Amino acid sequence: MRPDWDIFCNVVDNYGDIGVAWRLARALARRQGDGVRLWVDDLAAFHRIWPAVVPDRPAQRCEGVAIHAWPAVFPTPVDPAQAVIEAFGCALPEPYLLAMVAQPSAPVWLNLEYLSAEAWVATHHGLPSPHPRLPLTRHFFFPGYTPDTGGLLIEDDYASRRAAFDAHAFWRGLGLDARQPDELRVSLFAYENPALPALLDAWAAGREPLTCLVPEGRVLPQLAAWLGTKNLSPGDAFVRGTLRLQVLPFTDQDAYDSLLWACDLNFVRGEDSCVRAQWAAQPMVWQAYPQAEGAHWDKLDALLGLYVRAAPAGVAGAIEGLWRCWNGVPGAPDVGGAWADWRAQYAEIHRHAQVWPETLGRAGRLADELVEFVENQLKSRVFSNP
Repeated sequence: MRPDWDIFCNVVDNYGDIGVAWRLARALARRQGDGVRLWVDDLAAFHRIWPAVVPDRPAQRCEGVAIHAWPAVFPTPVDPAQAVIEAFGCALPEPYLLAMVAQPSAPVWLNLEYLSAEAWVATHHGLPSPHPRLPLTRHFFFPGYTPDTGGLLIEDDYASRRAAFDAHAFWRGLGLDARQPDELRVSLFAYENPALPALLDAWAAGREPLTCLVPEGRVLPQLAAWLGTKNLSPGDAFVRGTLRLQVLPFTDQDAYDSLLWACDLNFVRGEDSCVRAQWAAQPMVWQAYPQAEGAHWDKLDALLGLYVRAAPAGVAGAIEGLWRCWNGVPGAPDVGGAWADWRAQYAEIHRHAQVWPETLGRAGRLADELVEFVENQLKSRVFSNP
């Protein structure tokens, strides 16, 4: 009983929504074959993270996924899939909802929620929610870090790809194959952040050389202001004290994995890059998406609590200090001091990051959990309506 799938994605901001939806569509297509259709309302943004997607083509196939533009006026008629994923509460189009109602058996409808390590996620995972007008029920599906949630996005071949990765070839491609003694190489993918200038000051004044690779994105104007230049473009490189900064072009998802694997430390933001950095088994610092009244600090503390639970006290303290000051948590240490503490614990922090994916793996794989949930729903309907 292998269902086909429709995934709907509204690209709101920062490429995070389409990043997760595309990874999930690819993972399902690898499992299910040709039965995955992805509806996206902004193909231009999609093109940025996956250049093979043609922005002005209303229907196309890529990586085994049927990709369709989701226009303001939804095309009719349409045949809904057996499993329908509404990514992050994007609200299914009314014509599609009515087509779901018209089916002899309504599709299994899932609202894929944002990822959080907060404890309440497990109690809400899988809960039904009847539609207020139509004879339809959707279920809330929460990704998460524990086995009682929907698990995490990871591909079946991820470990083999990471094992085959040639870091020396990667650095040669950037002209950085020769390392200086004690040099640290860092990727910086961030939202605008008041803590950034102080961190750059600490890096530039450090005793050990540090190379910072910055993918093209929202943080570049702030970085340009610190450098005293008008703007930054891919390929630009600057040296300040012991800090070398190099701007990289915006990259696709697979190339970003390579960057995470290659670097000694990865600053990441939001949801998708946060999960990829954890799977990469390298030290990381996460910037939660800023929310009003510091609501994101609860999410930060929840993930920190899991991430450092098995770490020695000194290692845990260094990680917590840097994450909290980077996220502007009240009472956090100053950036310079937090960086010095973190740098002094680097060897142990690296060892901790290397074993962390073993803990992640216990949560399960999101694509597998979705398939199992949908198949169980379909089977239960068969048994209840012989």
